[in-house]
Amino acid sequence: MVCTSSLQPRLFSTFVGDRLTHSKLPLHQLFHNNSRGTDYVPLQLSKTYCSLTDLFFNKRNRNNLQNNKRKRLEPGKVSPRRPVPEHILRPPYVQSKQSPGIASGLEIHDENGKECMRASGRLAAQVLQYAGTLVKPGLKTDEIDEAVHQMIIDNGAYPSPLGYGGFPKSVCTSVNECICHGIPDSRALEDGDIINIDVTVYLNGYHGDTSATFFCGDVDDNARNLVQVTKECLDRAISICAPGVEYKKIGKAIHDHADKHKYGVVRQFVGHGVGKVFHADPVVLHYRNNDAGRMVLGQTFTIEPMLTMGSYNPVMWDDDWTVVTADGSLSAQFEHTLLITEDGAEIMTKC
Repeated sequence: MVCTSSLQPRLFSTFVGDRLTHSKLPLHQLFHNNSRGTDYVPLQLSKTYCSLTDLFFNKRNRNNLQNNKRKRLEPGKVSPRRPVPEHILRPPYVQSKQSPGIASGLEIHDENGKECMRASGRLAAQVLQYAGTLVKPGLKTDEIDEAVHQMIIDNGAYPSPLGYGGFPKSVCTSVNECICHGIPDSRALEDGDIINIDVTVYLNGYHGDTSATFFCGDVDDNARNLVQVTKECLDRAISICAPGVEYKKIGKAIHDHADKHKYGVVRQFVGHGVGKVFHADPVVLHYRNNDAGRMVLGQTFTIEPMLTMGSYNPVMWDDDWTVVTADGSLSAQFEHTLLITEDGAEIMTKC
Protein backbone atom coordinates (compact mmCIF):
# COMPACT_ATOMS: atom_id res chain seq x y z
CA MET A 1 0.00 0.00 0.00
CA VAL A 2 0.98 3.63 -0.25
CA CYS A 3 1.21 6.14 2.54
CA THR A 4 -1.87 8.24 3.11
CA SER A 5 -2.47 11.39 5.09
CA SER A 6 -6.23 11.03 5.26
CA LEU A 7 -6.17 9.19 8.57
CA GLN A 8 -4.10 9.18 11.71
CA PRO A 9 -0.67 7.93 10.55
CA ARG A 10 -0.04 4.98 12.79
CA LEU A 11 -1.52 1.63 11.77
CA PHE A 12 -1.68 -0.87 8.96
CA SER A 13 -4.79 -1.99 7.18
CA THR A 14 -5.41 -5.71 7.20
CA PHE A 15 -3.71 -6.08 3.82
CA VAL A 16 -0.28 -4.63 4.34
CA GLY A 17 2.78 -6.47 3.02
CA ASP A 18 5.34 -3.74 2.41
CA ARG A 19 2.55 -1.50 1.18
CA LEU A 20 2.50 0.74 4.22
CA THR A 21 -0.30 2.91 5.43
CA HIS A 22 -0.76 4.85 8.65
CA SER A 23 2.82 4.83 9.92
CA LYS A 24 4.59 7.67 11.66
CA LEU A 25 7.92 6.33 10.42
CA PRO A 26 9.45 6.23 6.94
CA LEU A 27 9.26 2.81 5.35
CA HIS A 28 12.97 2.06 5.78
CA GLN A 29 12.72 2.83 9.51
CA LEU A 30 9.46 0.99 10.11
CA PHE A 31 10.77 -2.34 8.85
CA HIS A 32 14.23 -3.14 10.10
CA ASN A 33 15.94 -6.43 9.36
CA ASN A 34 16.83 -8.71 12.24
CA SER A 35 19.38 -11.47 12.47
CA ARG A 36 16.95 -14.10 11.16
CA GLY A 37 16.48 -12.32 7.86
CA THR A 38 12.89 -11.39 8.57
CA ASP A 39 11.36 -7.97 9.05
CA TYR A 40 10.14 -6.98 12.49
CA VAL A 41 7.08 -4.77 12.66
CA PRO A 42 7.55 -2.35 15.59
CA LEU A 43 4.73 -2.28 18.10
CA GLN A 44 2.52 0.81 18.06
CA LEU A 45 1.57 1.16 21.74
CA SER A 46 -1.77 2.22 23.14
CA LYS A 47 -1.82 4.70 26.03
CA THR A 48 -2.87 1.93 28.41
CA TYR A 49 0.07 -0.24 27.43
CA CYS A 50 2.84 -0.94 29.95
CA SER A 51 6.17 -2.53 29.12
CA LEU A 52 5.39 -5.29 31.61
CA THR A 53 2.41 -6.45 29.59
CA ASP A 54 4.27 -8.38 26.91
CA LEU A 55 6.60 -9.85 29.53
CA PHE A 56 3.51 -11.05 31.38
CA PHE A 57 2.11 -12.71 28.27
CA ASN A 58 5.44 -14.35 27.45
CA LYS A 59 6.00 -15.62 31.01
CA ARG A 60 2.44 -16.88 31.25
CA ASN A 61 2.81 -19.02 28.14
CA ARG A 62 6.50 -19.98 28.39
CA ASN A 63 5.82 -23.53 29.52
CA ASN A 64 3.25 -24.09 26.78
CA LEU A 65 5.69 -22.83 24.16
CA GLN A 66 8.57 -24.93 25.47
CA ASN A 67 6.44 -28.06 25.58
CA ASN A 68 5.05 -27.50 22.10
CA LYS A 69 6.76 -29.82 19.60
CA ARG A 70 5.11 -28.16 16.62
CA LYS A 71 7.59 -27.06 13.96
CA ARG A 72 7.80 -23.39 13.05
CA LEU A 73 6.32 -22.46 9.70
CA GLU A 74 8.63 -22.20 6.73
CA PRO A 75 7.90 -20.81 3.25
CA GLY A 76 6.82 -23.35 0.64
CA LYS A 77 6.74 -23.17 -3.14
CA VAL A 78 4.20 -20.70 -4.57
CA SER A 79 2.51 -21.77 -7.78
CA PRO A 80 1.90 -19.37 -10.71
CA ARG A 81 -0.90 -16.82 -10.45
CA ARG A 82 -4.25 -18.26 -11.51
CA PRO A 83 -6.08 -16.62 -14.43
CA VAL A 84 -9.41 -14.83 -14.23
CA PRO A 85 -11.74 -14.80 -17.28
CA GLU A 86 -11.73 -11.49 -19.13
CA HIS A 87 -15.49 -10.95 -18.75
CA ILE A 88 -15.26 -10.73 -14.93
CA LEU A 89 -15.16 -7.19 -13.56
CA ARG A 90 -11.86 -6.37 -11.87
CA PRO A 91 -11.27 -3.89 -9.06
CA PRO A 92 -9.52 -0.68 -10.21
CA TYR A 93 -6.26 -1.57 -8.44
CA VAL A 94 -5.85 -4.64 -10.63
CA GLN A 95 -6.04 -2.63 -13.84
CA SER A 96 -3.81 0.19 -12.61
CA LYS A 97 -1.31 -2.15 -10.91
CA GLN A 98 -0.83 0.55 -8.28
CA SER A 99 -0.62 -0.19 -4.57
CA PRO A 100 -3.74 1.38 -3.04
CA GLY A 101 -3.96 2.76 0.45
CA ILE A 102 -6.97 3.28 2.69
CA ALA A 103 -9.48 5.58 1.02
CA SER A 104 -10.65 8.58 3.03
CA GLY A 105 -14.27 9.19 3.88
CA LEU A 106 -17.10 6.88 4.88
CA GLU A 107 -19.11 5.11 2.21
CA ILE A 108 -22.82 5.34 3.05
CA HIS A 109 -24.93 2.93 1.03
CA ASP A 110 -28.29 3.50 -0.59
CA GLU A 111 -30.69 0.58 -0.92
CA ASN A 112 -29.06 -0.66 -4.11
CA GLY A 113 -25.65 -0.50 -2.48
CA LYS A 114 -26.91 -2.47 0.52
CA GLU A 115 -28.27 -5.20 -1.73
CA CYS A 116 -24.98 -5.35 -3.64
CA MET A 117 -23.10 -5.62 -0.34
CA ARG A 118 -25.42 -8.41 0.79
CA ALA A 119 -24.73 -10.30 -2.43
CA SER A 120 -20.95 -9.96 -2.20
CA GLY A 121 -21.00 -10.75 1.51
CA ARG A 122 -23.17 -13.83 1.00
CA LEU A 123 -20.86 -15.15 -1.71
CA ALA A 124 -17.78 -14.54 0.45
CA ALA A 125 -19.44 -16.44 3.29
CA GLN A 126 -20.34 -19.35 1.03
CA VAL A 127 -16.82 -19.54 -0.34
CA LEU A 128 -15.36 -19.45 3.19
CA GLN A 129 -17.74 -22.15 4.38
CA TYR A 130 -16.76 -24.36 1.45
CA ALA A 131 -13.05 -23.74 1.99
CA GLY A 132 -13.44 -24.76 5.62
CA THR A 133 -14.89 -28.13 4.63
CA LEU A 134 -11.69 -28.90 2.71
CA VAL A 135 -9.38 -28.53 5.69
CA LYS A 136 -7.73 -31.84 6.59
CA PRO A 137 -4.23 -33.20 7.17
CA GLY A 138 -2.28 -33.51 3.94
CA LEU A 139 -4.18 -30.76 2.07
CA LYS A 140 -1.85 -28.12 0.62
CA THR A 141 -2.76 -24.51 1.24
CA ASP A 142 -2.31 -23.95 -2.50
CA GLU A 143 -5.14 -26.44 -3.05
CA ILE A 144 -7.34 -24.23 -0.87
CA ASP A 145 -6.42 -21.29 -3.09
CA GLU A 146 -7.26 -23.28 -6.20
CA ALA A 147 -10.70 -24.24 -4.85
CA VAL A 148 -11.47 -20.73 -3.61
CA HIS A 149 -10.33 -19.16 -6.87
CA GLN A 150 -12.49 -21.48 -8.96
CA MET A 151 -15.62 -21.02 -6.84
CA ILE A 152 -15.31 -17.24 -6.95
CA ILE A 153 -14.88 -16.98 -10.71
CA ASP A 154 -17.60 -19.59 -11.27
CA ASN A 155 -19.94 -17.14 -9.55
CA GLY A 156 -18.88 -14.25 -11.77
CA ALA A 157 -16.80 -12.51 -9.10
CA TYR A 158 -13.15 -11.54 -8.76
CA PRO A 159 -10.96 -12.73 -5.85
CA SER A 160 -10.10 -9.36 -4.27
CA PRO A 161 -6.64 -10.29 -2.89
CA LEU A 162 -5.33 -11.36 -6.30
CA GLY A 163 -3.05 -8.59 -7.52
CA TYR A 164 -3.74 -6.31 -4.57
CA GLY A 165 -0.41 -4.52 -4.12
CA GLY A 166 1.25 -7.52 -5.74
CA PHE A 167 -0.34 -10.24 -3.61
CA PRO A 168 0.04 -13.40 -5.73
CA LYS A 169 -2.94 -15.47 -4.64
CA SER A 170 -6.74 -15.39 -4.37
CA VAL A 171 -7.05 -16.07 -0.64
CA CYS A 172 -4.97 -15.76 2.52
CA THR A 173 -4.20 -18.96 4.43
CA SER A 174 -2.62 -18.25 7.83
CA VAL A 175 -1.51 -21.40 9.66
CA ASN A 176 -0.62 -21.71 13.37
CA GLU A 177 1.66 -18.80 14.31
CA CYS A 178 0.81 -16.86 11.14
CA ILE A 179 -1.16 -13.82 12.26
CA CYS A 180 -2.37 -12.84 8.78
CA HIS A 181 -1.58 -12.63 5.05
CA GLY A 182 -0.25 -16.15 4.69
CA ILE A 183 0.41 -16.90 1.01
CA PRO A 184 -0.98 -20.28 -0.10
CA ASP A 185 1.88 -22.56 -1.11
CA SER A 186 3.07 -26.16 -1.26
CA ARG A 187 2.98 -26.71 2.52
CA ALA A 188 0.58 -29.49 3.47
CA LEU A 189 -1.59 -29.04 6.55
CA GLU A 190 -0.67 -31.25 9.47
CA ASP A 191 -2.75 -32.93 12.15
CA GLY A 192 -3.25 -30.44 14.98
CA ASP A 193 -2.84 -27.29 12.86
CA ILE A 194 -5.19 -24.35 13.02
CA ILE A 195 -5.70 -22.25 9.89
CA ASN A 196 -7.35 -18.91 9.24
CA ILE A 197 -8.84 -18.61 5.77
CA ASP A 198 -9.49 -15.01 4.71
CA VAL A 199 -11.84 -14.61 1.73
CA THR A 200 -12.74 -11.40 -0.07
CA VAL A 201 -14.77 -11.30 -3.27
CA TYR A 202 -15.48 -8.44 -5.67
CA LEU A 203 -18.98 -8.91 -7.08
CA ASN A 204 -20.79 -6.33 -9.20
CA GLY A 205 -18.44 -3.61 -7.98
CA TYR A 206 -18.60 -4.35 -4.24
CA HIS A 207 -16.25 -6.23 -1.90
CA GLY A 208 -17.39 -8.76 0.71
CA ASP A 209 -14.73 -9.62 3.29
CA THR A 210 -14.74 -12.40 5.90
CA SER A 211 -12.48 -14.92 7.61
CA ALA A 212 -12.57 -17.76 10.12
CA THR A 213 -10.11 -20.07 11.84
CA PHE A 214 -10.57 -23.80 11.30
CA PHE A 215 -9.25 -26.94 13.01
CA CYS A 216 -7.18 -29.48 11.12
CA GLY A 217 -7.54 -32.98 12.54
CA ASP A 218 -6.98 -33.50 16.25
CA VAL A 219 -6.37 -30.02 17.70
CA ASP A 220 -5.35 -29.69 21.35
CA ASP A 221 -7.47 -27.95 23.97
CA ASN A 222 -5.20 -24.90 24.24
CA ALA A 223 -5.54 -24.14 20.54
CA ARG A 224 -9.28 -24.81 20.60
CA ASN A 225 -9.73 -22.37 23.47
CA LEU A 226 -7.77 -19.65 21.67
CA VAL A 227 -9.97 -20.04 18.60
CA GLN A 228 -13.16 -20.06 20.66
CA VAL A 229 -12.24 -16.92 22.58
CA THR A 230 -11.26 -15.12 19.37
CA LYS A 231 -14.70 -15.89 17.92
CA GLU A 232 -16.31 -14.67 21.15
CA CYS A 233 -14.34 -11.42 20.88
CA LEU A 234 -15.78 -10.80 17.42
CA ASP A 235 -19.31 -11.64 18.57
CA ARG A 236 -19.04 -9.30 21.56
CA ALA A 237 -17.77 -6.48 19.38
CA ILE A 238 -20.58 -6.93 16.86
CA SER A 239 -23.20 -6.92 19.64
CA ILE A 240 -22.39 -3.34 20.68
CA CYS A 241 -22.48 -1.85 17.16
CA ALA A 242 -25.25 0.64 16.31
CA PRO A 243 -25.63 4.18 14.97
CA GLY A 244 -23.87 6.71 17.19
CA VAL A 245 -21.74 4.14 19.06
CA GLU A 246 -18.08 5.11 19.40
CA TYR A 247 -15.69 2.94 17.40
CA LYS A 248 -13.39 2.71 20.41
CA LYS A 249 -15.96 0.56 22.19
CA ILE A 250 -15.14 -2.20 19.71
CA GLY A 251 -11.55 -2.28 20.89
CA LYS A 252 -12.57 -2.26 24.54
CA ALA A 253 -15.00 -5.16 24.10
CA ILE A 254 -12.34 -7.25 22.36
CA HIS A 255 -9.46 -6.34 24.65
CA ASP A 256 -11.45 -6.88 27.85
CA HIS A 257 -12.51 -10.37 26.80
CA ALA A 258 -9.01 -11.29 25.61
CA ASP A 259 -7.52 -10.08 28.89
CA LYS A 260 -10.01 -12.20 30.82
CA HIS A 261 -8.58 -15.27 29.11
CA LYS A 262 -4.99 -13.99 29.17
CA TYR A 263 -4.51 -13.74 25.40
CA GLY A 264 -2.60 -11.09 23.51
CA VAL A 265 -4.35 -8.72 21.08
CA VAL A 266 -2.48 -7.84 17.90
CA ARG A 267 -2.45 -4.06 17.49
CA GLN A 268 -0.83 -3.43 14.11
CA PHE A 269 -3.63 -4.80 11.93
CA VAL A 270 -7.07 -3.27 11.91
CA GLY A 271 -10.61 -3.54 10.63
CA HIS A 272 -11.68 -1.12 7.92
CA GLY A 273 -14.46 0.31 5.85
CA VAL A 274 -15.34 -1.86 2.88
CA GLY A 275 -17.71 -1.49 -0.07
CA LYS A 276 -16.87 -0.24 -3.54
CA VAL A 277 -13.36 0.18 -2.12
CA PHE A 278 -11.51 -2.74 -0.54
CA HIS A 279 -10.07 -0.65 2.32
CA ALA A 280 -11.53 2.66 3.44
CA ASP A 281 -12.47 4.69 6.50
CA PRO A 282 -13.11 3.97 9.30
CA VAL A 283 -10.03 2.37 10.83
CA VAL A 284 -11.31 -0.12 13.42
CA LEU A 285 -8.91 -0.78 16.30
CA HIS A 286 -9.16 -4.09 18.14
CA TYR A 287 -7.55 -2.94 21.39
CA ARG A 288 -8.41 -0.34 24.03
CA ASN A 289 -7.93 3.15 22.61
CA ASN A 290 -9.13 6.74 22.81
CA ASP A 291 -9.74 7.37 19.11
CA ALA A 292 -12.66 9.58 18.16
CA GLY A 293 -15.47 8.71 15.77
CA ARG A 294 -18.92 7.17 15.87
CA MET A 295 -20.77 4.65 13.72
CA VAL A 296 -23.08 6.00 11.04
CA LEU A 297 -26.32 4.54 9.71
CA GLY A 298 -25.80 2.82 6.36
CA GLN A 299 -22.02 2.37 6.53
CA THR A 300 -20.19 -0.94 6.17
CA PHE A 301 -16.94 -2.01 7.81
CA THR A 302 -15.11 -5.07 9.05
CA ILE A 303 -14.17 -6.20 12.54
CA GLU A 304 -11.40 -8.81 12.56
CA PRO A 305 -9.67 -9.41 15.90
CA MET A 306 -6.41 -11.35 15.96
CA LEU A 307 -5.49 -12.98 19.28
CA THR A 308 -2.29 -14.74 20.26
CA MET A 309 -1.40 -17.34 22.83
CA GLY A 310 1.91 -15.60 23.58
CA SER A 311 3.62 -12.49 22.28
CA TYR A 312 1.54 -10.26 20.04
CA ASN A 313 4.64 -8.73 18.41
CA PRO A 314 4.54 -9.50 14.65
CA VAL A 315 7.45 -10.48 12.41
CA MET A 316 7.21 -10.21 8.63
CA TRP A 317 8.77 -12.75 6.29
CA ASP A 318 10.92 -11.77 3.33
CA ASP A 319 7.92 -12.23 1.01
CA ASP A 320 6.66 -8.87 2.37
CA TRP A 321 3.27 -10.38 3.24
CA THR A 322 3.39 -13.28 5.70
CA VAL A 323 3.21 -12.03 9.30
CA VAL A 324 3.94 -14.41 12.20
CA THR A 325 4.17 -14.08 15.97
CA ALA A 326 7.64 -13.22 17.24
CA ASP A 327 7.77 -16.20 19.60
CA GLY A 328 6.06 -18.77 17.38
CA SER A 329 2.94 -18.88 19.54
CA LEU A 330 -0.42 -19.63 17.96
CA SER A 331 -2.64 -16.89 16.55
CA ALA A 332 -6.32 -16.96 15.57
CA GLN A 333 -8.62 -14.55 13.75
CA PHE A 334 -12.28 -14.13 12.79
CA GLU A 335 -13.84 -11.46 10.60
CA HIS A 336 -17.22 -10.24 9.40
CA THR A 337 -18.41 -7.36 7.23
CA LEU A 338 -21.13 -5.37 8.99
CA LEU A 339 -23.82 -2.91 7.93
CA ILE A 340 -24.91 -0.37 10.54
CA THR A 341 -28.71 -0.38 10.72
CA GLU A 342 -31.32 1.34 12.87
CA ASP A 343 -31.50 -1.79 15.02
CA GLY A 344 -27.74 -2.32 15.41
CA ALA A 345 -25.54 -4.19 12.95
CA GLU A 346 -26.40 -6.61 10.17
CA ILE A 347 -23.77 -9.28 9.49
CA MET A 348 -23.42 -9.23 5.72
CA THR A 349 -21.01 -12.16 5.49
CA LYS A 350 -23.41 -14.92 6.45
CA CYS A 351 -24.56 -17.78 4.21
